[in-house]
Amino acid sequence: MAKTATRRRKAPTRSRSGARSSGGGSAVPWVIIGVLAVGGIAVYDNWKSVKPMLASHTPAPAVSRPVSVAKSMPVRERERDAGPKETASISSISRILPPAAVPIPAAKAPAVVEKAVPVSISPGQTEAAKAAFGYCGQGEHINCVADGGTFWYKGEKIVIADIVSPGIDNARCDGERKVGFAAKLRLLNLLNAGSFSMNAAGQPDKAGSPRVISRDGRSLGGQMVNEGLARKPGTGAFCA
Repeated sequence: MAKTATRRRKAPTRSRSGARSSGGGSAVPWVIIGVLAVGGIAVYDNWKSVKPMLASHTPAPAVSRPVSVAKSMPVRERERDAGPKETASISSISRILPPAAVPIPAAKAPAVVEKAVPVSISPGQTEAAKAAFGYCGQGEHINCVADGGTFWYKGEKIVIADIVSPGIDNARCDGERKVGFAAKLRLLNLLNAGSFSMNAAGQPDKAGSPRVISRDGRSLGGQMVNEGLARKPGTGAFCA
């Protein structure tokens, strides 16, 4: 009986150790779950620092490769790659516009300075004349008008023989001076209106070569007399 009682007491001991071992084995999954939970919380708290680490291990998409390659290329290689395109555009322009079609400005011919060549005619002779006249200045007188009765033609001083013109520098009154400026302008316009004839009316002297100037048989001096810009020789005066 004593042996039986002893055996019966040991049996419960074995059941407690087995319960201990079975309880310890069932706690392992809970430990793993706890570790994962703690790790997830840590990752969430440090997501800003963890995200770049994950992005560095993520492969770049295929579309972004040409852009990254173009940016990583050295400057010289990119200029070398762009070279043929520029050459092609220049060659296309040269085919459109050949060098022979480019207008080249012609060299300007040197200005020809007209020289004074006085032409003398004998009394009674007629000379046809035409030129572009201006006002006489300080330089050489070639084709210019000095006053209402005096002008230069091809360097020869001509005095209109059939009129007396009002003075300008030697005017005896303001009225004569005003008429003198008007007569000078009128003579300039008459001479530039076209060709005219000059008939010698005497021998040249210090005052100039006397000529009767006419156009189509009409005396230009007589026209100025009719317009009140000149007077006939030996008549009246410009100042009262």
